[in-house]
Amino acid sequence: MTGPEAPPRFPGLADAEAKKRLAADGPNELPSAAKRSLLRIGVSVLVEPMFILLIAGGAVYFAVGDVAEGSMLLGFVLVIMGITFSQERKTERAMESLRDLTSPRALVVRDGDARRIPGREVVAGDLVRIAEGDRVPADGTLLGAANLSVDESLLTGESVPVRKAAGDGAAAMARPGGDDLPFVFSGTLVVGGSGQVRILATGPRTEIGRIGKALATVVPERSRLQKEVDRLVRTLALVGAVLCAVAVVAYGLTRHDWLQGVLVGITLAMSILPEEFPVILTVFLAIGAWRMSKKGVLTRRMPAVETLGSATVLAVDKTGTLTMNRMSVGRLFAGGKSFDLSPGDRAKGDAPPSTTLSDEARAVVTVGALASDAHPFNPMEKALLSLASSLPEAAATSTAAGAVVKDYPLAEGLLAMTRVWQAPGSDACTVAAKGAPEAIADLCHLGATERAALLSAVEAMAADGLRVIAMARASGDGKALPEDQRGFDFALVGLAGFADPVRDTVPEALRECRAAGIRVVMITGDYPATALAIAGQIGLASPGGVITGEMIDAMAPADLAGRIGDVNVFARVAPEHKLLIVDALKAAGETVAMTGDGVNDAAALRAADIGIAMGGRGTDVAREAAAIVLTDDDFGSIVKGVRMGRRIFDNLVKAMAYTLAVHVPIAGMSLIPVLAGLPLVLMPVHIVFLELVIDPVCSIVFEAEGDESGIMARPPRPAARKLFDRTTLLLALAQGLAVLVVVCGVFLLSLHRGQHEDRARTVAFTTLMIANLGLVFTNRSWTRTIVATLRQPNPALWWVVGGAVAVLTLVLTIPFLQRLFRLAPPSLADVGLCVGAGVASVLWFELVKKLFAQRLFYAGAGSRAGATAPARIPVQRTA
Repeated sequence: MTGPEAPPRFPGLADAEAKKRLAADGPNELPSAAKRSLLRIGVSVLVEPMFILLIAGGAVYFAVGDVAEGSMLLGFVLVIMGITFSQERKTERAMESLRDLTSPRALVVRDGDARRIPGREVVAGDLVRIAEGDRVPADGTLLGAANLSVDESLLTGESVPVRKAAGDGAAAMARPGGDDLPFVFSGTLVVGGSGQVRILATGPRTEIGRIGKALATVVPERSRLQKEVDRLVRTLALVGAVLCAVAVVAYGLTRHDWLQGVLVGITLAMSILPEEFPVILTVFLAIGAWRMSKKGVLTRRMPAVETLGSATVLAVDKTGTLTMNRMSVGRLFAGGKSFDLSPGDRAKGDAPPSTTLSDEARAVVTVGALASDAHPFNPMEKALLSLASSLPEAAATSTAAGAVVKDYPLAEGLLAMTRVWQAPGSDACTVAAKGAPEAIADLCHLGATERAALLSAVEAMAADGLRVIAMARASGDGKALPEDQRGFDFALVGLAGFADPVRDTVPEALRECRAAGIRVVMITGDYPATALAIAGQIGLASPGGVITGEMIDAMAPADLAGRIGDVNVFARVAPEHKLLIVDALKAAGETVAMTGDGVNDAAALRAADIGIAMGGRGTDVAREAAAIVLTDDDFGSIVKGVRMGRRIFDNLVKAMAYTLAVHVPIAGMSLIPVLAGLPLVLMPVHIVFLELVIDPVCSIVFEAEGDESGIMARPPRPAARKLFDRTTLLLALAQGLAVLVVVCGVFLLSLHRGQHEDRARTVAFTTLMIANLGLVFTNRSWTRTIVATLRQPNPALWWVVGGAVAVLTLVLTIPFLQRLFRLAPPSLADVGLCVGAGVASVLWFELVKKLFAQRLFYAGAGSRAGATAPARIPVQRTA
């Protein structure tokens, strides 16, 4: 049921016209930092320490007359720049996709239909609907407004919200500030009411756009992981600088060739410099966020990508997250009788045959519709209007009611809203109210007996999982309306119970959470009986019963923290209670992921370790306060995000461990021959060749790896766990040292057998390459053997490995390349030795995985302190 009070329904722009204007005017967004051009990327690559070393090495080769090797080093600069360009573009494309998805949403009318689009796609001429909690997407003039007030402090510095009034749409845009202006401005916050806006200016042409250029220069603070990687890089760089100085001095003093000593120092610096670490972190977090977005989980702050995997508690709203948020009227209560709608009627949203409803029951529907917004977002209001419009008297009721002359919104301490309708040519008003049964009972001044009867009916409906609201009506005089809805003499009309089906994905997702050691807490504004009924449907046990908002108000924080350990259902909870629940859970040592959608949820979302906003029904304020946004508002998507967060962190650890491990033998074989007075094994050209394998492996191959076995059958890892904890560091160093011992062994064996230094270098370098590829395969999983992982697809792996083997074969067989790399043609026996030794250098790790994976690697890959194998994790049983 709509009414004449609704603003005129404008068709809005046509889609085709909107696309033309978007192409002509550009996206509706503030100026941002310009995209990095190929030239800027190239310059940033060339100033990296690794490339400075490459150029310095090439210069030394030219100085000693070795033009071929110097040219090859400089050629490798171009190859690695190409790889860097590819990584930069992949990361940038992922970030662009995320920016599009996480852009503030706007409800626009296109071709006569209301739809939500990214705010950056709003164009001049669009008709936009705004409501409490929305950010105004662009500057415009109001065509309609209902109790609209806006916080314009962003532009004016004035902290008091200003009233807005509808205009005729013809006035020129004015500056912000002052009450009753018909203009709204981009970036300001709607704090009350609703309205319809015709957009006049977008992007840099808005009021905030004129002052927004400074935002492009803001540098975001680095995350905890980034700071950890920065410290690691600085430490390794310092160690490398010291060792390089030692190598240069040792070579110069013992061999009296200081220019060659400088080349040795450059080689050692290149072998130690961990330039891959920042690249790994950037690529993993950016691509990981993009992968999460494909599962309906948008990441607004990059650290949340991996933090979500450490959540120990998921505190979620019932409505819309655990349920479909598709309300239908399931039962009416009026005149002491209940009227059930059939399941078929409920599914369609249709009314039952009018003959089955009494006049009192039809009055419940009619009054509820009159108390609802004409163009509602609330699913209960939609259900009421749908049901009311099917009643035979719908048209007559709407005409007789007239137009809305006053709204009384929900207020703190009174969860009821009232609308006053005035018929044309009359001072008499029809007053309709709906809200929480307790609030309506107060408005109707019910006695103890009447209140008890009402609440008994409410409990009966709530026990069946229905969400219950009450309706009341009164009459009034349009010339003397009270300031507060309590001033009317209301009479109770009846109750409406709304059915909201549980999402199909929830029970299975809940079982997955229990297996993963994650506790789920349900928060709802419904009655305790309704909350327990829904909890029973999804299999959520709450040994400690239910805690209500009223009980929270009566508890001290310490008491709440003491009781919250075994309570998984919170009912009759207001938004301000969410913050107290978050604080209590955190005080109990939990890592909390909290969902929210309203303006008042912002504090709890910020206080939670991981704030999760609803993308469909959530306000812009909630989305801004959250680290993660769900595009489908589905609890199952949160669980998918947890799984993805665990996978990302696992793969990040493995990539970092591989990178550290492979640098150990490279650095060792660069330094040991210098200190031992042996022929040099690695030159800059060899280091660069190895880097051509290491770079794409660590940032592309490992990022594309799938889940570890049992990823959702182990406890959450501590949120503060470092990438390189003791276990990871020892495993990486052990792998690297094992390869170093084997490579050094085959090199010494070759020299002992009297082979020429080029032949010995060939054997050592080839063994190092084979061992490097072995490290890739063995680190793909820390719980499964190489044979098991071969069944898991990873196309990037085979491209990189195939390319490395092909190029190595060319280097070993083409005379020109042999001379450049200072290698000799290997014999068949040499090849067999290299392959056998390279494989043997990593086989021990396979044995360790086989024997100790359940005990060692679940601790290493990220479980909580003291946790053991997945089989030992306690599983919560449901009643």
